[in-house]
Amino acid sequence: MAVESGNPWQRFHGPNLGYAQEMYEKYLEDPASVEKPMQEWFQTYGAPPGMGEDSREPVTGLSPAAEMIGNASYLQKVVATEKLVNSIRIHGHMGAKLDPLDYHQPDTRLLQPEAFGLTNEDLEMIPAEVILTDPPKGLKTAKDVVCHLRDLYTRTIAFQFSHVHDPIEREWLYKRVESGLIPPVMAKKKAEVLKQLIAVEEFEKFLHRTFVGQKRFSVEGLDMLVPLMDEIIHCSVNSGVRSINIGMAHRGRLNVLAHILGKPYAAIFSEFHHAPNKDLVPSEGSMGINSGYTGDVKYHLGADRTVDTDKVSARVALANNPSHLEYVNPVVEGFTRAAQEDRDTRGYPDQDVSRALAILVHGDAAFPGEGVVAETLNFDRLPAYQTGGSIHIIANNLLGFTTDSSDSRSTRYASDLAKGYEIPIVHVNADDPEACLAAVRLACEYRTKFQKDFLIDLIGYRRFGHNEMDDPAATQPLLYKKVTNHPTLRTSYAKTLITDGVMTEEEVKEADNEVLKQLQEAYKIAKEKRKNGNGDAKAPQLIGEVKTGVKLDVLREINGELLKRPDEFQSYPKLEKVLQRRKNTLDGEGAIDWPLAESLAIASILADGTPIRFTGQDSERGTFAQRHLVLHDRETGKKFCPLHQLPQAKASFALYNSPLTEAAVIGFEYGYNVYSPETLVIWEAQFGDFANAGQVIMDQFISAGRAKWGQLSSMVMLLPHGYEGQGPEHSSGRLERFLQMAAENNWTVANVTNAAQYFHLLRRQAAIVNTEDARPLILMTPKSLLRNKRTIVQGTALEKDSFQFVMEQPWKTKASDVKRLILASGKVAVDLEEMAEKEGKADDVQVLRVEQLYPFPDKEIKAVLKKYSQAKDLVWVQEEPRNMGAWTYMESRIRAIAPRGAKVNYIGRPDRSSTAEGKPDVHEAEQKRILREALKI
Repeated sequence: MAVESGNPWQRFHGPNLGYAQEMYEKYLEDPASVEKPMQEWFQTYGAPPGMGEDSREPVTGLSPAAEMIGNASYLQKVVATEKLVNSIRIHGHMGAKLDPLDYHQPDTRLLQPEAFGLTNEDLEMIPAEVILTDPPKGLKTAKDVVCHLRDLYTRTIAFQFSHVHDPIEREWLYKRVESGLIPPVMAKKKAEVLKQLIAVEEFEKFLHRTFVGQKRFSVEGLDMLVPLMDEIIHCSVNSGVRSINIGMAHRGRLNVLAHILGKPYAAIFSEFHHAPNKDLVPSEGSMGINSGYTGDVKYHLGADRTVDTDKVSARVALANNPSHLEYVNPVVEGFTRAAQEDRDTRGYPDQDVSRALAILVHGDAAFPGEGVVAETLNFDRLPAYQTGGSIHIIANNLLGFTTDSSDSRSTRYASDLAKGYEIPIVHVNADDPEACLAAVRLACEYRTKFQKDFLIDLIGYRRFGHNEMDDPAATQPLLYKKVTNHPTLRTSYAKTLITDGVMTEEEVKEADNEVLKQLQEAYKIAKEKRKNGNGDAKAPQLIGEVKTGVKLDVLREINGELLKRPDEFQSYPKLEKVLQRRKNTLDGEGAIDWPLAESLAIASILADGTPIRFTGQDSERGTFAQRHLVLHDRETGKKFCPLHQLPQAKASFALYNSPLTEAAVIGFEYGYNVYSPETLVIWEAQFGDFANAGQVIMDQFISAGRAKWGQLSSMVMLLPHGYEGQGPEHSSGRLERFLQMAAENNWTVANVTNAAQYFHLLRRQAAIVNTEDARPLILMTPKSLLRNKRTIVQGTALEKDSFQFVMEQPWKTKASDVKRLILASGKVAVDLEEMAEKEGKADDVQVLRVEQLYPFPDKEIKAVLKKYSQAKDLVWVQEEPRNMGAWTYMESRIRAIAPRGAKVNYIGRPDRSSTAEGKPDVHEAEQKRILREALKI
């Protein structure tokens, strides 16, 4: 507020003036107590308004306004008003009209002047300029400002931005709201939205009438979800996005499939008839139930379509999703990251976040309830996983299955989890279409400008029960009394547009009739062309022998390049000494250990032109300090990855340490691989048992995605596994679970015992990416074997051989003398060799290493059994307890091919509830017992 024309003090007002007065009092007592620039200011311009040379005496000759500013009581009111304004910005959402049913009443206590010791008269005496630097026209007093802001922040749209710590972002958000976030919506747009709402409602009603008693998980009560998503897509495409990936659970999914993804009504009706017609399905993403060999229910299926505008074309995809609600979130983030990256050159892929966008639709009970949501939100700013911001929508129907929000979360809002990740939140009443459109505009603008996540909490209700056969009034009688009496959005919005003259009653009826006509015609087509499309797809064929050897000259050149460092780079000396020992390992009798075999496999795959994405917990170094594919300068800490400088590489290599998360990370890597099938995607657990926390992703996506949805993946999971006395949590990767889920050649499960086998298996996996034979690889990788000399091979093993399904122990034992044939897999097979050489063994014992467990190497094992046909004792040996490991999977298969009269027995730990002993000495004794019993020592 100006005090006097030309007065240098005119820039000071409100709290700033109070601060200047406080400094001046200190200056009068001791000039040195204030900073030098302030001393010079006071010496030049004198006392602040309201103060004389003696701070206790008011300055005379000032205007009334200036004298009022110098008044302490007045300053207190200004400060209180600033607090009120700030409270409106922060807590305005509490007083907003967000609930369409008025079931939850607004709370305006923190928005009233009385809460801050103010009256309307107090606010009227303070000029608007004191509170707002540049107040909108027409606002003259603080009361005007308060009324204006309270109106903005307590409408049917409300905001939570105070948790956004970046001041630039936060101020941008507040300014965007206060500068007019909701401009008038054009009549044409209003009519378009109403027609969308008509299509949404009529579709649900038609399903309800036509397929009585069948589940559909309708969107009714959140009808605006469909136009809102449509608006996000069009805003994003117009800003340059070319790939939009959507993840959502079952609520409203059929409506989204029909009206966002363009899946024909006839195709959806066909699925309700339980006889899907593949000819009616428009895209590969929808074909799971129609051509998969097991398929999935209709409200789990995905689809994709192309959106064309005047200038650009974009792909929109809805991901397939099981009933595990939020677990699709990281999968969709993986899709999106893959769509953003260019993998055609060496080094890290080039990422352009403007290429693709993820839209994630959450449930209001699941968002705070499912831990995978927090895991996925944590990706927002991680280099390996960020996608330049996702737009989150909570489809908030105020209920879980039958559970009130007070029983399902400890927070006021379903969205509060997002505050911990500084994600801006907009709450919007789902019965106000224009407010919903405003929320979309803000979300898209923020994502484009700041490349971070944004959340829209779309608050509506659920017209029926959790499914349409459910009677919700039994558990929520009061809520559903309101729902029953509440008009649908299509009805209320149509009345509004008719009253406003945007549309006539005849035009609304015409739109109704047009949608109903389309639905009836589609239903007629579905009935006439019904046919069963199940069972057309085939499981992938067995992987036979694949030539995976690489010429030694090529490997020598690669190895030499991996040992080169930039001139200015100073490696950690102790580590560099170890790495340089690899220099001549491909010459003569050189020894190639597990880490070097892995490096050479990766390098040679890149040289073949296959991009690789390798992530995991400490995977840059390796959990057991074995890998060191990323080096650190000992002086600067800068990173250097030799594989990024490899001249032979024809594709990108993305190597990252992942967060200490399993479910979301495994889901992300799976999604990345599905979207980018030409990429070899590898995820490594810190210890094999860490995969326990990702079980849903493995059960629902990785093992079954092909059978349910026709979704192909060649993802590799490395699970350190083996009993070294480290206790229950660091011994077992739960091999038995993967074997239990193995069927229809859905994946490969292996447990290999030397470096060459690992080399060839990785190269074999790379050979099948982006083919019909693609399938995931579950590999139980070693811990102690990483440095065990018995796993070391010579260079010729990488050049001449290929992956061997089974390996016979090269002992000088006559086949005719063998009475016991031991079958074992992984570390215990190496332990058997070590024990036999150390303590001897019975002359009639031979060991067969089963390197690939699934698919079961029937032919290869039969060939060995034929050689040892006189063996009458077949023994499966494992480290794991009897009810774990591979025994329960192997027993029936071994018995089926055992020679007539041969006994099949088990040697290992007895049935246990825990995977391993906790005490090293007990472990050691048990391990020795198993080995000695097997070898008949």
